[in-house]
Amino acid sequence: MKFSRLIYILFALVIGLMVWIVKDSFTQPGVSNLDLVYEELAFYRNENNTGPIQRVYVVYVEDDSRELLEAYGNYMPHTKYGNTQVFFFTDSTKAPKDVLHVAPFIPNEYQAYCVAKYEKSAMGDVKFSNRPFGNKSVVNQ
Repeated sequence: MKFSRLIYILFALVIGLMVWIVKDSFTQPGVSNLDLVYEELAFYRNENNTGPIQRVYVVYVEDDSRELLEAYGNYMPHTKYGNTQVFFFTDSTKAPKDVLHVAPFIPNEYQAYCVAKYEKSAMGDVKFSNRPFGNKSVVNQ
């Protein structure tokens, strides 16, 4: 009798642990948890599945605070030995709708409007820079 009671208790503990693991898996924080208005405007991923994977995002954001942008970048997918770059723009009309497939990835006419760049390198090092293309003069068009 005591043995069957022990089996039921262990079974209930295992089921409870499984429910807790599944719930925890589906409630992980993500970009949607940030207090940030954003819109992904363009995305590029190279076709190489056997070597380094290159991901490039162009994102419109309303707030350009470093903490929020860096948190956004940390939530972006990253592959071991791959490279993820996120370019942030505060004006969606002055942001590219397509990404170049080679560095610097952003067409010259839009580089002056880029407010920040987040990059996670192949070894997982994070680099964040404001005005990554320098202080190029903005030409009114």
